Amino acid sequence: MSGIVGIFQLDGAPVDGRLLQHMTEFMAYRGPDAQQIWTAGPVGFGHALLRATPESASERQPCTLDGEIWITADARVDGRAELIEKLGVKGQRGLEAAPDAELILRAYQAWGEACVEQLLGDFAFAIWDGRCRRLFCARDHFGVKPFYYAHVGDCLIFSNTLNCVRLHPGVSNELNDLAIADFLLFDFNQNLTTTTFADIQRLAPAHTLTATARTRSQKRYWMLPVEEPIRYRRASDYVESFRGLLRQAVSDRLRTDRVALFMSGGLDSTAVAATAKELLSRQSEPFDLRAHTLIYERLIPDQERHYAGLAAEALGMPLQCLVLDDYPLYGRGEHLRPCTPEPFHCPLAAPDADSLSRIAVSHRVLLTGYGGDPTLSTSLSSHFAKLLRSWRFDRVAADLCRFFMVEDRLSRLYVRTRLETLFGRNRWRSLYPVWLNNELSARLDLPSRWERINSERAPGHAVRPVAYEQMVAPFWTDLFEKQDSGVTHVPVEIRHPFFDLRLARYLLRLPPLPWSSDKELLRVAMRGILPERVRLRRKSPLAADPVIARLHQPGAEWVDHFQPEPVLSRYVDRSRIPSVAGEKNSWRAWVNLRPLSLNFWLQFQVPMGYKNGREGLCGTTTPKTQEEDLSLPTVACVRRCP
Repeated sequence: MSGIVGIFQLDGAPVDGRLLQHMTEFMAYRGPDAQQIWTAGPVGFGHALLRATPESASERQPCTLDGEIWITADARVDGRAELIEKLGVKGQRGLEAAPDAELILRAYQAWGEACVEQLLGDFAFAIWDGRCRRLFCARDHFGVKPFYYAHVGDCLIFSNTLNCVRLHPGVSNELNDLAIADFLLFDFNQNLTTTTFADIQRLAPAHTLTATARTRSQKRYWMLPVEEPIRYRRASDYVESFRGLLRQAVSDRLRTDRVALFMSGGLDSTAVAATAKELLSRQSEPFDLRAHTLIYERLIPDQERHYAGLAAEALGMPLQCLVLDDYPLYGRGEHLRPCTPEPFHCPLAAPDADSLSRIAVSHRVLLTGYGGDPTLSTSLSSHFAKLLRSWRFDRVAADLCRFFMVEDRLSRLYVRTRLETLFGRNRWRSLYPVWLNNELSARLDLPSRWERINSERAPGHAVRPVAYEQMVAPFWTDLFEKQDSGVTHVPVEIRHPFFDLRLARYLLRLPPLPWSSDKELLRVAMRGILPERVRLRRKSPLAADPVIARLHQPGAEWVDHFQPEPVLSRYVDRSRIPSVAGEKNSWRAWVNLRPLSLNFWLQFQVPMGYKNGREGLCGTTTPKTQEEDLSLPTVACVRRCP
């Protein structure tokens, strides 16, 4: 996850090289291998390099091929062989060992701004085309790589690190009230084009940004398609196609012989682990593949150590467990200093920070199983209701047979869950915060926003509308950004095979039955590979909520007696926040802890800006000690709370 930054002086003034150097060096924590800048009159790029692929061994960025077109990129290009073959047709050969940034630059030379239509993978990049004095920027399809920018006065600043943009003296510290309101309503900003800061924008996933001295425009280059369902004649064809695509997705995300995995005892992450082990074992060179999981031993019932251990033993890989029982809410104590660039609501983030820090000691690439849930999700009640409304009784009978004929189905009927889905109340919808500032709520019409966003639905003609809706939800962009090095301060690149474009499109085209029900496709594909107790394990959440457990521990009363920052009253009526200590309902606790999370963030916000070059990573004007650094809870909540 290299760092990128750039400045474009729209008025033609020369770029301040010292400022650009400072902004680039600021990102050294995410790109420790090299920091370089390039300037040419009104434009300048900076790059902080993290080497995470064999091709990056000799990479230098910013880079150019002809002195006219320059690139700075944080990118991993997938399907390299196919792209290189296409470039060969365009007369560009001998690229097998080229770094990914060079491939993107050559694609731009071949297809211009349409180069994004030829790219697969995770990327955020900017290209300066000196021939036409134009800046061209792009972000990947699912938004795994962040891209922020600010247009202030006669200057356009961009970076994949939000706090780096804030270093520019033209960027104000003014807050975006709607983004903070979204945080208080939904945990994160629902607008993929704005940030918590009024001057700083996001480039949305699957979008490009083009700027000249006089114009600026954005364009969406891709949208998750709604496609026809896949219909194979043989059941084995579904499984083999999936296996091939999963191998392709994992292979493109390996490209190193030292890999870590976030592996629970569930199907998604263990399937990724099994595939990675298979691929690495085919190589003649030695490799280091380690699994990491977070477990509870005393606080709540938790079987992750058992199931993850079974998978790790069967796959022959070491498993490192981090025990979470002794971590209190909000880090290692209520007085820690959160340092995330934007408000972050996860009272149990510190264990994830510790886990990533441990991984970073020996690995730079981390694989996850994220994406298996949304791509294989389905609503069987909606499926059968649709068939009944269409008088398709023959299809109802056939699909019921497909459902009950699945291996070990009787142990995985989820009767209680299905009844609650059909007849239970949707509890979270009733939890509109009672403590929102009345003036803010009225000015931004937050009740209407709450209702509209909660009622938005995906296209009904998708093969499985629930899966499509989950895949396009802004939740994933938020999660990817919170796991980026610009937030975690840890030089580890997190990669998600199930968000491979080719694999995701295939999974979204699967019919509801039998393959999408309870991840039947994964269960069949992993037969003979994963232990039976893992492969046929019921999908279930944690047996208890660790946040609730901590709220019942002695000393938890502090969460109800925090001292509010003066600016908090702009968003929250402190007197109306219900007591949270001792709360038994997970959703009420989660919602009513949001003001505390926001208060922590506001408490330690300080102006950034470039004045004397002594700003710390959080904008402080005095250096932090190593002890302070290690105590900062700065990563995304991998075990997403309710």
